[in-house]
Amino acid sequence: MGFEELLDKVGGFGPFQLRNMVLLALPRVLLPMHFLLPIFMAAVPAHHCALPDAPTNLSHQDLWLKTHLPRETDGSFSSCLRFAYPQTLPNVTLGTEVYNSGEPEGEPLTVPCSQGWEYDRSEFSSTIATEWDLVCHQRGLNKITSTCFFIGVLVGAVLYGYLSDRFGRRRFLLVAYVSTLALGLVSAASVNYIMFVTTRTLTGLALSGFTIIVLPLELEWLDVEHRTVAGGISTTFWTVGVLLLALVGYLIRSWRWLLLAATLPCVPGIISIWWVPESARWLLTQGRVEEAKKYLFTCAKLNGRPVGEDSLSQEALNKVVTMERVSQKPSYLDLFRTSQLRHISLCCMVMWFGVNFSYYGLTLDVSGLGLNVYQTQLLFGAVELPSKIVVYFLVRHVGRRLTEAGMLLATALTFGISLLVSSSKPDTKSWITALVVVGKAFSEAAFTTAYLFTSELYPTVLRQTGMGLTALIGRLGASLAPLAVLLDGVWLLLPKLAYAGVAFLSGCTVLLLPETMKAQLPETIQDVERKRSQPHQSKRVADNADKSSSWFFMR
Repeated sequence: MGFEELLDKVGGFGPFQLRNMVLLALPRVLLPMHFLLPIFMAAVPAHHCALPDAPTNLSHQDLWLKTHLPRETDGSFSSCLRFAYPQTLPNVTLGTEVYNSGEPEGEPLTVPCSQGWEYDRSEFSSTIATEWDLVCHQRGLNKITSTCFFIGVLVGAVLYGYLSDRFGRRRFLLVAYVSTLALGLVSAASVNYIMFVTTRTLTGLALSGFTIIVLPLELEWLDVEHRTVAGGISTTFWTVGVLLLALVGYLIRSWRWLLLAATLPCVPGIISIWWVPESARWLLTQGRVEEAKKYLFTCAKLNGRPVGEDSLSQEALNKVVTMERVSQKPSYLDLFRTSQLRHISLCCMVMWFGVNFSYYGLTLDVSGLGLNVYQTQLLFGAVELPSKIVVYFLVRHVGRRLTEAGMLLATALTFGISLLVSSSKPDTKSWITALVVVGKAFSEAAFTTAYLFTSELYPTVLRQTGMGLTALIGRLGASLAPLAVLLDGVWLLLPKLAYAGVAFLSGCTVLLLPETMKAQLPETIQDVERKRSQPHQSKRVADNADKSSSWFFMR
């Protein structure tokens, strides 16, 4: 008897599973709040050089700035330069003193800001950029904070994946909650930039526990038939987190208090661990039969299934233990041992890099839009749910491959069109905003489809391993996305060109993958290789997505 048969006896979908989904909803809400937190926490408000000897009661502030600050090509005051000598304005007297340039005639000499910066506090009372002057020549340090955070997420995925398999899901979910809370509090109290970057990197590592543990802990209690439904419900929690971040960011304008607001929900999460069940399947693989038996009886009781001692006898459970232990533990090398699997793995790696690179490139950079950052974030969150609904119908009627490729190519197209629209003209900002929002919808759709498509490409024996590898490559793309913005120092349009190019390359690569709609799902490596030589093999009439879509709509 396998575990699926055992789960069928105690109820594979009922009040027990619904309670579990509610208890595990909080980590899904917290993830986008931390992943997208730099949109507010690392925002760079309008700024200019701090000017010496500025009159305190000056009524003509703009005239004072004209004498000290050069103009950019768009007519705004420079953020990073000032005149070496105050410039004379014809027929203008500031107070009682007329300012004369002390420099030789010719082009005015400009110098970098030497006494710090003055920031516009109307939108943000403080950010890490204003706290440690991460602007101008130090703007790269501002972007590096997001990169280091995602590197922490990447490393944490490997670490938590091993530890949760070795010591249990529930225990390390508690570790993830406690460490996220502790590191979030320390990060909010950072006294310098180095301390902040270090604690944020470790916070990313801690948050990986949510991405790695929550999904198996939920799915290992669900029967195959209801995994797609559960996945569809669970995906809305990510969108809730995105929308909640817009609201919290609007209400809290100081980065320290905002970070605290995103971290303190870990407290009820820690308390909720008391009711979160350990995976009975994992307990049986470890030979901890009595503990598994206790949870199985609880499941049966809540689901209203009359299960006696005979159904969950020691002998029956030992058979399940034997079957679970027989299954060989796959490795990442198995994904490259045969030609077809190697082809699938390499294409999926490119696809996942492009999906994450374009998604976070769009999401984390909201500058130059016609709306303020709060309205933009609200729009970004609101457009996610319709994207998921559209994907749900497209993958069933158009196919996984064409949907994924189409969404990535459409994302690249929105980047390409935005290259042709000048952001310096006020009347074009609404067009740029519309393009970015549409691009976000396409990018979110590509993200959603990627989970379903990838899970159907890999055989059952390597599905978890394949998803783990592609998730790692995806996080690498997410960590590099913030740094691509710095390419504007080489050429102003280069960041958008990079995002568009990577999305286009990924979309074209997806076309090299086989279609999986209504196809028989591979169980073994031999099944994958056989499909290459027999592309028109028989197909199942049943909806095979239910067997693989445990990853559908998951983040």
